[in-house]
Amino acid sequence: MKRFSTAWEGSKKPRKQRKFRRAAPLHIKQKMLKSNLAPALREKYNRRSFTPRVGDKVKVLRGRFKGKEGTVKEVSLKKLRLSIQGVEITKNDGTKVFPFLDPSNLQITELKLEDKKRKKIIARKKIIKENGKKTP
Repeated sequence: MKRFSTAWEGSKKPRKQRKFRRAAPLHIKQKMLKSNLAPALREKYNRRSFTPRVGDKVKVLRGRFKGKEGTVKEVSLKKLRLSIQGVEITKNDGTKVFPFLDPSNLQITELKLEDKKRKKIIARKKIIKENGKKTP
């Protein structure tokens, strides 16, 4: 039996949506792992969202930790979640745990631009905007 189908059109049923996300291969999960950019960064980079990477500064927009800010500590492609330095839970025994948060509930406030691939992505988007067409 095939675990993942690229021909899947979609479904209203939550069970099927969860199955699609869980069974997706890593190259498709990478696209699911996006967070929106802060308004200033949207203007600067001419993009609405980016895949968060370790070192990016993010702000939590929803949930228990709403309003807290921190840097991305760990990215889990398998779980489709992120843990953030600055957002932690103190357990009863005193140990601190970094919970995993959904990237759709986060906003990137500062990008870490030391990565060559990320610089390439930004440059490619800039070329597309200037020329008005896509380049390979």
